[in-house]
Amino acid sequence: MILLFAVCLAFSGMTLLALAMKRHQPQILDRKLPEPRARLARWSGWACLAVSLVCVLQVWPTGLALFMAIGLFAFAGLPLVFLLPYQQRLAWRLAMALPIASGALALVSA
Repeated sequence: MILLFAVCLAFSGMTLLALAMKRHQPQILDRKLPEPRARLARWSGWACLAVSLVCVLQVWPTGLALFMAIGLFAFAGLPLVFLLPYQQRLAWRLAMALPIASGALALVSA
């Protein structure tokens, strides 16, 4: 379950990093973000990716975990690539809901 949580955090991190870019802000939110909020989205995105890496490090040894984390980040970014052109709002909603749902599921199953 921790790997599901890591994937969901990676998806949220990728979405927040996309939201930090001026190009994707109108796509996702229909408006531009002020610079402090864009900076907050950037830092939050990197924080989500870091927590995802920590989750992966708990499952595998360090060398394998780093390799798997890079693949996990790419795997988590793939749905975002497909959602941004067609369902921008869904990408934002999923980025907010998936970590909460997977975290609750991980806590219940533990």
